[in-house]
Amino acid sequence: MKQFLIIFIGGGLGSSLRYIIGKFLPYSKGEFPLSTFTVNLVGCLLIGFFFQIFSKTDLLKSDLSLFFIIGFCGAFTTFSTFSFENLDLIKENSFIILLSYNFASIFLGVTMVYLGILLGKFVI
Repeated sequence: MKQFLIIFIGGGLGSSLRYIIGKFLPYSKGEFPLSTFTVNLVGCLLIGFFFQIFSKTDLLKSDLSLFFIIGFCGAFTTFSTFSFENLDLIKENSFIILLSYNFASIFLGVTMVYLGILLGKFVI
């Protein structure tokens, strides 16, 4: 029950922060989804960083890991919104934006995870 509560609190904070960022970077149909893109890239950086820190300090199976990796990052990033916005871009015939959004999200997402890992190595 304790672990569930830790994930629940981390997820609540992550989704709340995602909501706030969405208010500052609103999405309009047919336009590049900057808020989801930003949130997902920051989340990729954070998950790489937290994974590196927790794996090198034997905290990967700890409550901190549950809070930050599963709870916070899991709720902060959003594959469902990414998928919904892709469908919206298809409906709006915004294929250039669709392709650039997908390519940039995947390429930069993987890059940000790697940078997070490097940042974690630098910190430890």
